[in-house]
Amino acid sequence: MNATAKTPVRTVLVTGAGTGIGRATARAFAAGGARVVAVGRRRGPLAGTAGDDPLITPLVADVTADDGPERIVRTVLEAHGRLDVLVNNAGVVGAGALGSYAKEALAPVLATNLVAPVLLAQAALPALEEAGGVIVNLSTSVGQRGWPGNSLYAATKAGVELLTRSWAVELAPRGIRVVAVAPGGIDTPIGEHQGLSPERMAAVRNWQVAHTPMGRIGRPEEVAWAITRLADPAASFVTGVVLAVDGGAVVA
Repeated sequence: MNATAKTPVRTVLVTGAGTGIGRATARAFAAGGARVVAVGRRRGPLAGTAGDDPLITPLVADVTADDGPERIVRTVLEAHGRLDVLVNNAGVVGAGALGSYAKEALAPVLATNLVAPVLLAQAALPALEEAGGVIVNLSTSVGQRGWPGNSLYAATKAGVELLTRSWAVELAPRGIRVVAVAPGGIDTPIGEHQGLSPERMAAVRNWQVAHTPMGRIGRPEEVAWAITRLADPAASFVTGVVLAVDGGAVVA
């Protein structure tokens, strides 16, 4: 082996990268020198994520489209020739109590939170195997308990955690690690995207703070730190873990 050979620059794919945790994650990987493809459905927020950072490439795409996963992975490989880290961050809430769900409202939540990560991981498998890569899934720490009024969202995230553990065992012989990060109450616009009023959002935040031992809402950058650390090559013996980043909420 050539002792002077340089380690290849890693390529990272982050979904839901227009705002919140996805934006912070894309920027954190780029700050560490990785080339980042930031995926989202809206061009404006993605441009805000990239700013003037030449390492971040915005890609407008819908992870739930029929050809979405294959097109996204193909675009990454055509641009950079490799894929080292897949961050399945895109998600929608779709809150509601049992008895209030309309059938047509279930599909977007399942498609975005559960089906898209499966199909993206599947499309990325050959490239991840070649790179000895990492899949990082985003769950939610509150979903590890009962969540009245938000059971569908919590169920999809519980499914993501089972996928994480199952894939970790299944893909280890292929040299691919699979981990998950489970945020608690984080300062992101997910409530606004859900259509919550400022008053309702304030009530949600107050509830989250009251149930968080550290007594505050987390920052997207704190979740991004966990994602980048788990995806780092130095974490090469870590797989199958679901790391809560929630100020102690899940153990309270």
